[in-house]
Amino acid sequence: MRLNYRHLRCFWAVARHGTILRASRELHISRPAITAQIRKLERALGHALFERTGRTLRLTATGRHVYGYAEDIFALGRDLTDSLRPGAAPGVTEFRVGLSDALPKMVAHRMLASLLEQGEPLRLHVVEGRPEPLMAQLATHEVDLVLSDMPMPVGMAVRSFEHVLGECGVTVFAQAALSARLRGDFPESLNGAPWLLPSPGSALRTALDRWFAERQIEPRVVAEIQDSALLKSFGKAGVGLFAAPSAVEKEIREQYRVAPVGRIPEVRERFFAISTERQIRHPAVLAIVNAARSELLRTAGRPPRGSGSSRGGRSGHGFVPASAPP
Repeated sequence: MRLNYRHLRCFWAVARHGTILRASRELHISRPAITAQIRKLERALGHALFERTGRTLRLTATGRHVYGYAEDIFALGRDLTDSLRPGAAPGVTEFRVGLSDALPKMVAHRMLASLLEQGEPLRLHVVEGRPEPLMAQLATHEVDLVLSDMPMPVGMAVRSFEHVLGECGVTVFAQAALSARLRGDFPESLNGAPWLLPSPGSALRTALDRWFAERQIEPRVVAEIQDSALLKSFGKAGVGLFAAPSAVEKEIREQYRVAPVGRIPEVRERFFAISTERQIRHPAVLAIVNAARSELLRTAGRPPRGSGSSRGGRSGHGFVPASAPP
């Protein structure tokens, strides 16, 4: 039996998207033509590759086995074309990362810096965007990995796996004078204070809104800003307070010349690497995962447990007033 790679590509596209319609749009091939080519592949292999569940197609056990090989085959094909691209350096690995626009840039920098410190010849490409388009690019192998502060979007018909890198609490920052004024009575001082918040729907915004409601704090929202670096720049200018991961508190203080108002271990920031591998084998992905788990979050505070002694003198709460910065 000789494998027809045109048939295999049609199967691969349908397996990634879960429907023939989406595969048809990607490949610019009619749905009947895709169906016919998958049937030819099934006859050639002697096994059914899909089973229908409602309006979607699910891989059979054999289909999953074939899909694994198809992933490797087309990944190698992409690597081949990359190596022959004008300007490509021989022996240099191209690695593409999709970066969720809500992920703090300092967190992303710590994760990605590990790649460039490995000593292996590597060219890093980073694209930023909303999670849904990035996941679509992951499915078509336009990116090799997606880094996000949220798990995979619900309902995405993409065969991918999320790997939890870690989590940490958040620190509330402000320009030095504003921080000094609000620090003493934290967190009650946050009520009515000017706030710079992430856009609604982001993981951090959802967690902060929940915490505000639980503490009966009503922030005065000055701005809602999707880009985390721009939000911090407004905070540096004294426009309002902002929250960011405690794991990069030192870097934020130094770069933006802001001071911590207080820390909220209850509000958790979680970080994910999303890839097409269930078991991570790609050396670049492994470097990112190991860096995040061993370096980025090693000093991150854990949420308080139990209702015994409190930190900061307030029983049963997880917030911590920040000491005055040096």
